[in-house]
Amino acid sequence: MGLLSGILGLPLLPVRGVIQLGELIQRRVNEELAAPASIRRELEAAEEKRAAGEISPEEEAEVQQQVLRRLNVTETDEKER
Repeated sequence: MGLLSGILGLPLLPVRGVIQLGELIQRRVNEELAAPASIRRELEAAEEKRAAGEISPEEEAEVQQQVLRRLNVTETDEKER
């Protein structure tokens, strides 16, 4: 990188920093969403709600499907990188 391009690029450094921070946050969110402990907690919570009569078996199945879809999307994103 030359001196001139370095000087002209200085105003863009904060933008690059924000972009890198956003990418880091996105990676961490995806990791947390795909973490086995997180998935297990969500599935157990749905099961407990069904057992307590707060939701129907159909609603529990829907929660399970949502969790599995999210897991599949996260795995697909990871494979693309």
